[in-house]
Formats: sequence, structure tokens, C-alpha cells
Amino acid sequence: MTTGNDNERNVIEVRGLRTQFDDFIVHDNLDLDVREGEIIGVVGGSGTGKSVLMRAIIGLKRPSAGTVKIFGEDFYEANERERLSVERRWGVLFQGGALFSSLTVAQNVMAPLREHLNVEGELAKDMAALKISMVGLPAEAGSKYPSELSGGMKKRAGLARALALDPELVFLDEPTAGLDPIGAAKFDDLIVNLKESLGLTVFMVTHDLDTLHAACDRVAVLAERHVIACGPLDEVRQADHPWIKEYFAGPRGRAALAAKAV
Repeated sequence: MTTGNDNERNVIEVRGLRTQFDDFIVHDNLDLDVREGEIIGVVGGSGTGKSVLMRAIIGLKRPSAGTVKIFGEDFYEANERERLSVERRWGVLFQGGALFSSLTVAQNVMAPLREHLNVEGELAKDMAALKISMVGLPAEAGSKYPSELSGGMKKRAGLARALALDPELVFLDEPTAGLDPIGAAKFDDLIVNLKESLGLTVFMVTHDLDTLHAACDRVAVLAERHVIACGPLDEVRQADHPWIKEYFAGPRGRAALAAKAV
């Protein structure tokens, strides 16, 4: 597997990663690079550990072996201060948005500002309003609670919170899951627009074939405990592996390809 290019800066470098739960090994000897300014989509069958990989990279699941470098920093060898400095440079959108149910949308977005930057008062409100606007939510959404939002609005609110600290790197876990096709397509467009306007690097766990075609610069495929293919979508689709053939050449894969050609 090709992991990187000497002419491109890697924001994330994963080498020899092993993750496991007791004796159950999820990943073994996994390598992956994420390049600056790209949207990379991570796909794989059920149980291949797509979300576990993301959690290992952001420090929520310590690997049993291997290294994770982010912005050149060996994340698990760094001290607490160094890790906090790296964490401030990324944002995370978990599945479903993972908003604090007792806080309004604006308060959710302000939470990282208060925790990491000690920003309070009108400045925090203004910064939250800007992020809410950036993700395409109306201003009045800021005063609503998560229970008052649709599924798509929750995801956008979660994305606004992920962007609160002006990150360089954003992690998205199944961002279009549960959305109707129109809502999913609009969210894909939003991610691409934000990536281009803000200069973001995006690590996206997804199973959505339309998203791969619409948004991703490269695709990494997880199978057999490691990355079996990584590259532009058209290259990955040609890989000689049973799961890849079934995934991309099946009915949904053909439909997604046909939709792209229209």
C-alpha cells in the first residue's frame, strides 16, 4: 500500500497500529497517511474498525502497538501539554452530533471556546453565531435545544461545535448516516465548501458511496485488520479484492457511479 508522497505534507501518519479489546484484535500492523488539505474517506465492512481507528487517532482508544503522529507530533509519546496543543488544532463530529442535551446549540458551540480559550460573554456568543452561520443553520437555531432539531440540523450543529476553535483538521464519523439523499448531498457540499474555504484537512469515516464520489479526494479501505487499498476513488475501485469488488461493483456502487456521470 502506498502511504504518502515525499512532496506532500502528512498531517497524520499511522504506522504499525494495533488496536484490540482484550484478546480480540481489530487492527494489526495498520499504516495510513492523511495529507494536508485533502478529504480522505475511510470505508470498510461492518466490524472492520473504522470508528475504532478514528478513536485511536484522536486519543480515545490507546493502541496496543504502533505510532500515531499528528502534525509531526508522536501523539501517544507526547506529554499532556503537548497533546493538548495538538488537540486544539482539530475538531470532531461524532455520529449523531453528540451534542449536550441540556445546552442550546449556541451553548454547545461555546463550550470549547470556554474550555480551551477562556472566551466568555458577548465575544463567545458572537463567535458561536459565526460558526452556526458557517454550517448553514439559521440564526434562530442557536437558541434551540438538540431535542428541538431535526437529524440534519443536529449534525450541522455538531459540525459548528467541531469548528469552534478554527481547527486545521476535522474528524467526521458517518456524517451523512440517517440523512435523506437530498440532506446527505447538501451535507457533502457543505464539507467540500468548508474544506476549500477554510483550508481544512478532513478524515471522514463513511459507508456512503455517494459521499465518496462527491467529497473525497482519496479513499482508504479497511479489511483483514489493516488498510488494503488507499488512493483516488477510481484507482481503489479497480483493486483486486473481493470486498472492494462487491462494494463498488454492486447495485449501490453502480448507482453511485451512474449518478456521478449525470
